[in-house]
Amino acid sequence: MPDPTPATTPWRFFIGIDGGGSGTRARVVDVDGRVIGAGEAGPSALGQGIEQAWAHVQLAIARAFATAGVPQPPLADCALGLGLAGAHSPARRDAFRVQAPACGLLALDTDGGTALRGAHGGAPGVVVAAGTGSVGEALRRNGLRITVGGWGFGIGDEGSGAWLGQAAMRLAHRALDGRIPAGALARAVWRTAGGQRDALIDWCAAAGQHGYARLAPLVFDNADADQAARRLLNEAAAALVEMARALDPEAELPLVLAGSIAQRLKPWLPAELLARCVAPQGDAIDGALLLARLPATATCPDS
Repeated sequence: MPDPTPATTPWRFFIGIDGGGSGTRARVVDVDGRVIGAGEAGPSALGQGIEQAWAHVQLAIARAFATAGVPQPPLADCALGLGLAGAHSPARRDAFRVQAPACGLLALDTDGGTALRGAHGGAPGVVVAAGTGSVGEALRRNGLRITVGGWGFGIGDEGSGAWLGQAAMRLAHRALDGRIPAGALARAVWRTAGGQRDALIDWCAAAGQHGYARLAPLVFDNADADQAARRLLNEAAAALVEMARALDPEAELPLVLAGSIAQRLKPWLPAELLARCVAPQGDAIDGALLLARLPATATCPDS
């Protein structure tokens, strides 16, 4: 990806952050675009708490400098580009900015927005991302940016890891009640979360988005043996197709599938959609770094 950093800059380092419901990744580059270091920490989705988000963002940054053996400078000497799940909410976005430490520059977008920038280098295109959550983003040729899905855990995020995990848990509940036969997927959920009513109730009360997403691999692992698991994967794939069609009804833009769940769902997606897919130019952190380097374009849609 071309380096758009100006020849002169007041910042010593640029830091790109990709934060979601399962974890936070940081990458530090110098003014010449050389990667200095990378670090990871826990989730920084804004819906899980603003204080937690900042704690994990700062920990990931500290670990990035530590892996490079470079003393961490004050954030006031750095430009931060962040793509965070939940940044589509104006209230959460404002709260995140209010609690920010002193930064040289803070450019904030959703994780879907930075995935879009990274995947297509800032050029028109489509990204359908499904990991812990899910969202679709497009930049059309007329400059209009569109967001589809991404309504959040518990109410939306169809086709995501957390959505699959919740669906698997509902199946396990019904099987434990005797409302449906106990198939391979339900039994796998019981082995993970408990095979008694009280145990499942306690597990669900504590799970949250991240906990449910950890059940998603069970759906894939049991698809060969369990028709119910196959049905859930078909529904998840259909949700991603629906997002792609809403983002680009004419199917004229290059499409990138991003996120671990989207990758695992490829065998369940139709051939005509896969034929449109291109290799990403970069990842969400590349998009976040692009955001930090081009602050004039660092906008997060209010819709």
